[in-house]
Amino acid sequence: MIKTMLDFNLTLQTDEILLRPMKLEDFDPFLKLTDDKSMWIYFTSDLSEKAELKKWVETALTENEKKTRLAFTVVDKSTNKLIGSTSFGNISYRDKRIEIGWTWICKDYQGKGINDRMKYLMMKYAFDTMEFERVEFKTDVLNIPARKALRRVGAKEEGILRSHTLMTNNRRRDTIYYSVLRSEWDDIKGMTLQDHFDDK
Repeated sequence: MIKTMLDFNLTLQTDEILLRPMKLEDFDPFLKLTDDKSMWIYFTSDLSEKAELKKWVETALTENEKKTRLAFTVVDKSTNKLIGSTSFGNISYRDKRIEIGWTWICKDYQGKGINDRMKYLMMKYAFDTMEFERVEFKTDVLNIPARKALRRVGAKEEGILRSHTLMTNNRRRDTIYYSVLRSEWDDIKGMTLQDHFDDK
């Protein structure tokens, strides 16, 4: 039985960051954060291209309206600056399954633990509030930093889907899946991560 549907007006936060639903007004600030072409090697769209970014934001907002994906804008609470985005998507209420993905963080905030905080907040909501059974992630098999980050937050590697997704520059990526199960969540919450990432 479904106890909690995903709240599409949801906000999540720690002392340092706020995740709030994306707005059309975020497009202009995003333009300044996404102009480094090297950020999009492992992404499905080259968001350094203005037209691609516009399409990406519009798609996110449309999917939010349809309640098929909740795209967050990530905000640095100390400066109120936008620093990236992430999403809940591929939601199956019947199977109690949800994906965390579509994630990017601007260059100035990479390597500062922001990604870990975001994923902790989102997993906490999926497991503790929605009482889901599975949170899944996928990434490019070549994206070693992303794979290390997923293992760091307790996700387990599952398998590779070959020639799965068309990427920028017409490369086809092999997609690797990871997941965290409800039965594993208590142990992950009990890790050192909890001391740093507990939400307000």
